[in-house]
Amino acid sequence: MYNFSLFKIVIKIGILYRNDQFNQEELWTAEQFKHKFHSTAMAIISFFEVEFSYDRNFLLQALNECRALLKNLVSRHLTDKSINRIEHVFNFFANPTFLDDVFSRDSNHKELLGKIVSDMHKLMEDGSL
Repeated sequence: MYNFSLFKIVIKIGILYRNDQFNQEELWTAEQFKHKFHSTAMAIISFFEVEFSYDRNFLLQALNECRALLKNLVSRHLTDKSINRIEHVFNFFANPTFLDDVFSRDSNHKELLGKIVSDMHKLMEDGSL
């Protein structure tokens, strides 16, 4: 469900951007979101690669800032249903229990997170993230 919601959000934002639907203020918000999302991704990589570096409060704040920026970016363009999809995705990923479980030293998700981090490295190298 989260993959589908995330996919729909990304597609809709791409369509809005390609069709020049964002005004100057929204383009500025998009740049802020891009910067914040990139720095959040860098933190996630660091939390995985450097033992004892996980900082739940930092990550929660970063995710909530990304949520606010994204909602601000699309609020003029998308329906309440789409805005709720954004909330749904961020509520899942910004859940403190989920984050603690994913980043714990003995996490059952360590192998999967390693694959995700590897993919994030590739996306950063080619400028996609």
